[in-house]
Amino acid sequence: MHHPHTTDHQSPHPAERDCRPRRAAEARDATYGFLAGLCPTPSAHTSQNLVLVVSELVTNALRHAGEVTSLQLRADRRSLQIVVNDPSPARPQDRTPDLTGRTGGFGWPMVQRLAEKVTVRPRPGGGKTIRAVLAR
Repeated sequence: MHHPHTTDHQSPHPAERDCRPRRAAEARDATYGFLAGLCPTPSAHTSQNLVLVVSELVTNALRHAGEVTSLQLRADRRSLQIVVNDPSPARPQDRTPDLTGRTGGFGWPMVQRLAEKVTVRPRPGGGKTIRAVLAR
């Protein structure tokens, strides 16, 4: 299921990992493994942000779309990219956060704050792709 390809910063090929997590914890584990293979390793702050964004995007896909059809992690010299595919065409919505903690509303705004760029595109045949890019 996991196909890590790691590289040092001299290689022209990006590092990558593809998987299909069934739980957010699996996505976080895949992200930690991906980060461990990067050279140079991103800062602790950047690594924490990557794990947070992956966890939120996967959690949202599981909660609102029912599954993650794929999670792709990529790194090049300048950026870390997260691509989450799910079967729902519905775009993420900003909503008022629930301060009681029952219904959430914090994840999507956090993703948008932590990432340099976030795009949501429909997939041919249905569903959507969310791509988030973080500075390395």
